[in-house]
Amino acid sequence: MPTHHRVPVDGDAVAAVHHEAESEDWLVFCHGFRSDKSGSYEGRCERAVEEGYNAVRFDFRGCGESDGSFRDATLSARIADLRAVADHFGIESAALVGSSFGGKVAVHVAAADDWPTAVATRAPVTYNRAFEGYRRDVERDGEYCFDTGECVDEGFFADLADYDFDSVAADLDVPVAIVHGRADDSVSVADSFAAAQALDTDVLLQTYAGEGHLFSRGAEARFRDLVFEWLARR
Repeated sequence: MPTHHRVPVDGDAVAAVHHEAESEDWLVFCHGFRSDKSGSYEGRCERAVEEGYNAVRFDFRGCGESDGSFRDATLSARIADLRAVADHFGIESAALVGSSFGGKVAVHVAAADDWPTAVATRAPVTYNRAFEGYRRDVERDGEYCFDTGECVDEGFFADLADYDFDSVAADLDVPVAIVHGRADDSVSVADSFAAAQALDTDVLLQTYAGEGHLFSRGAEARFRDLVFEWLARR
């Protein structure tokens, strides 16, 4: 049975779920910008256990069941959350699977730390230009609030400016898989082509015709198959 954990991070707690397998292999899943660890992440973790991996899904602070405010959920904070989760479970090596902004978190941690062994991403945010529209709104109005109530302000973009993709691409030396829908109107598929070209490591890039930022059930099944087949061949 999955076990639920509260992981301390800078005076807050991150909600994490461990799906245990009799294995030394780990997968850690990083959700997207305004998402959480529920839904497809539970299914992905269950599939991971079937494939022989310990799997962890968690909510970044300000999301889901974790402490904190979404307004404070900068990229730096999310990176700290991922590292704290790995420390909590004593993970010495793991593959990271990140969706959307979670892909950006995974890439920057893998480029800086020794413990990630591979990064698989779905519709990843790589270049900061994906958030350019929100940044302009913040410059004009001081903040941008989504219809669900989450807000970002100047602090988020000041922090984001410290994480340029081109500056980290040369440091990323683990295998990378990128899967992106060609009809994605949130994060341009062109950014994934540019990222694959910029990376100086083994890269698998696959695009799905007709798929947007959120995958259909069929595309999600294809994504899971691809990830586990790719990991098995590493």
